[in-house]
Amino acid sequence: MFSRLSQVARHFSRPLPNYAHTSAAAVPSIANRIMSSSSATADERNTRTIHTAACLIIGDEVLGGKTNSAYMAKFCFGLGMNLKRIEVIGDEESEIVEAVQRMSTNYDFVVTSGGIGPTHDDITYQSIGKAFNLPLVFHEEAYEKMKKLSKTNLKQPNFNWDEDSPGRKAKIRMIELPTDKSRDAKQQVIFPAEDLWVPVACVNGNVHILPGVPRLFEKLLDGMKPHLLPRLTDPEGKGIHRVLISTPLSESSVATYLTELAAKVEPNGVKVGSYPRWGKKRNTVTLVGRDQAYLDSLVDEVVKNVEGRVVKVEGEDDEPDA
Repeated sequence: MFSRLSQVARHFSRPLPNYAHTSAAAVPSIANRIMSSSSATADERNTRTIHTAACLIIGDEVLGGKTNSAYMAKFCFGLGMNLKRIEVIGDEESEIVEAVQRMSTNYDFVVTSGGIGPTHDDITYQSIGKAFNLPLVFHEEAYEKMKKLSKTNLKQPNFNWDEDSPGRKAKIRMIELPTDKSRDAKQQVIFPAEDLWVPVACVNGNVHILPGVPRLFEKLLDGMKPHLLPRLTDPEGKGIHRVLISTPLSESSVATYLTELAAKVEPNGVKVGSYPRWGKKRNTVTLVGRDQAYLDSLVDEVVKNVEGRVVKVEGEDDEPDA
């Protein structure tokens, strides 16, 4: 499963040259950016242009294989964000603290997934609060939405919102959010979906805490798009484009040509990729960039030189198994 997630993520989030250049000349600017970010205020992080993104998947159960990283990769790709890092960790406070502190410093837009349920092992809120020295504060609006929108639980037929019961305390755990009382509350909690009570807490200006349930994660992440569009390098949200070319040639056969092509197109913001597909008769060449017209102008040349054809989905032209 993890190998497949890695394959999906590399297609959707492979860095573009203008953000991923790591020559000796670029190292100082990268270091300066990180130093500047480490001294930025939460309000500055909350408003600056988004170039880079990271995703932290939290929860012992997801270490078994299923995560939201593939959806995050597609989301960032579609908006033109450069997804630089995906990490998967267990429900360990010290690991959560270290990871979110580092990601908040190094990346513009950070999403965490998982660990915000009602049980004892859901420790994401408290751990992220500890990471930034923030108390957990009961959020009244989230509580009112929870009471209004929560469905009746057949396992709790006699549940009473006005009764101080273990069940009520468990629910309240999910709306006690890390909060900086010196900042505007509206910048720290958003409700991306009108039909869901689940809030997205935004901590330190750029760490967004989402649930791990895929249906909720996807809906809330999509609902955050209007909040993010004004801060993108492309405010219209056109994102990054990708062309897939299927070729019967081996990587070694096309390596020289693709190296020359990459050097030619990199100044125009295009990244060339080559991916072997083990056990299959056809491999994949990709062109990734922001300028769709320029990508289209390259297709005929690449198809000719790799003896390939354009496909919409990797593997769509595979021959059926005998």
